[in-house]
Amino acid sequence: MRVSRFFISTQKEAPADADVASQALMLRAGMIKKLAAGLYSYLPLGLRSIRKVEAIVREEMNRAGAIELLMPVVQPAELWQETGRLDKFGPELLRIKDRHDRDFVLQPTSEEVVTDLVRSQVRSWRQLPLNFYHIQTKFRDERRPRFGVMRAREFTMKDAYSFDRDYAGAQASYQAMYTAYQRIFRRFGLDFRAVAADSGAIGGSMSHEFHVIAETGEDAIAYCADSDYAANVELAEALPEVALSAAATEDLRKTPTPGAAKCEDVAALLGLPLARTVKSVVMAVDARNDKAAVTATQIVLLLVRGDHAVNEIKVGKLQGMADARMATEAEIVATFGTPPGYLGPIGAVRPVRVIADRSVAVMHDFVVGANAEDFHYTGVNWGRDLPEPEVADIRNVVEGDASPDGKGKLSLCRGIEVGHVFYLGTKYSAAMGAFFLDENGKSQALEMGCYGIGITRILGACIEQNHDARGMVWPDAIAPFGVVICPIAYDRHAAVREATDKLYTQLLEAGLDVVLDDRGERPGAMFADWELIGVPHRLVVSERGLAAGTLEYQHRRDTASTAISLDAALAHLQQRSTA
Repeated sequence: MRVSRFFISTQKEAPADADVASQALMLRAGMIKKLAAGLYSYLPLGLRSIRKVEAIVREEMNRAGAIELLMPVVQPAELWQETGRLDKFGPELLRIKDRHDRDFVLQPTSEEVVTDLVRSQVRSWRQLPLNFYHIQTKFRDERRPRFGVMRAREFTMKDAYSFDRDYAGAQASYQAMYTAYQRIFRRFGLDFRAVAADSGAIGGSMSHEFHVIAETGEDAIAYCADSDYAANVELAEALPEVALSAAATEDLRKTPTPGAAKCEDVAALLGLPLARTVKSVVMAVDARNDKAAVTATQIVLLLVRGDHAVNEIKVGKLQGMADARMATEAEIVATFGTPPGYLGPIGAVRPVRVIADRSVAVMHDFVVGANAEDFHYTGVNWGRDLPEPEVADIRNVVEGDASPDGKGKLSLCRGIEVGHVFYLGTKYSAAMGAFFLDENGKSQALEMGCYGIGITRILGACIEQNHDARGMVWPDAIAPFGVVICPIAYDRHAAVREATDKLYTQLLEAGLDVVLDDRGERPGAMFADWELIGVPHRLVVSERGLAAGTLEYQHRRDTASTAISLDAALAHLQQRSTA
């Protein structure tokens, strides 16, 4: 590709509303153009990288036995009603009507459509297993689109769906996709981790997320350096404390704590470690009748150590807590007699369900709110001052916690989710009547799995992990171009032009993905453009270099160029691109 026949549109400055490096750099490099909040046009440079991502995904999905098809972006709402997700999915699901006043949705995912397809086509166990995938536009009406292509409303995703006759088959399909994903992300050249995760709105009983490691990641990941354990912090188990609760050494005392509404303030005021305080979080669970009207509300008090945070995902998995919500201030005052900030399990106005984290259950002589403004109880002990609580793992793990696999300590890092695999079981097939006949002629619900990769999100995640002050640093596999030739004075020196054209033809014929900058730009401006764009390999042809029979090679990560023989350029590139 010659730049004179391509489209390069770089900018010195990014728009002021760019909130992460990837968004700023993609806009500056002319890879994307913002159309509206969360909506982007992909310009030629950006589309080249997208097509490379898609090609790798297709190769590995086909290798794993998946079969490509294509399902519509617009889906009948009635399919979503069959699974109950039309209401449960929430406002991210964009609902529309056609000219006949029929209800449709813009797909955020395709479980319903693919299940409808299979229930109409598959009758016998002899047709199984099946795994269909497509690469298609998705739309999720994000409340606050941000982070450029990583949290856009319209995006491209590869989603696959496996159908098996039994649990064993479904597990085999799941493992095949898990392995394929590992191959895919290795081929992208990304530093990633596969972590155990919560299934969220998709459902199912087992799932793993694939995260690109980056400081700007929205997700916290817990991992053990001494083992293969890794999990999203939402799911990582905080093991029970080994030590048993010690005997009380202090008397219970209602202690003035004026203005100290937070555990950090209380600890500082009393001169105690933050771990001696207990944080109170109030949630509510509504009971509803057949018409969805609220008939009663149970208030639940969650207790975690002052230096810990409540994990709402874990809380939602406890008995009776699936539909829990944060309590309103009015509900809190009516139950505890005081606004938030001084709440605790002693002396509530009304009965409450108390759930203590495992670490709180073994504390002694601790500090907790006294249900009176500007007061806390000190010297609190279970058994003496409070009945023994309901105990559960309800907190986020922290750095240094014991690894759940018993093989070391946990460390934390940030990650950007770019892929997710789910075992669904019969969640969708049973709801939608997707059955098959087994060898005995008995009707069985299909066992399902689903597997997604954010195609366009890969670009943003890759840049977040691979950039510097000069611009993007693409891995070879998904760079918009693999090699750029930068001739100095291409438009003015015949010898430079002749040598450059010969080199360009040689690299093209060898199958390299090469671009020739034939614009005649000044060296500084030309180099700045390609460092911003992040092409991995750069060759500089100059009159002085030709006189010595050399050209300059520089990898995007190198701090300086290297003189190499003009005749050795192809071999050098091939060696560096596979290193």
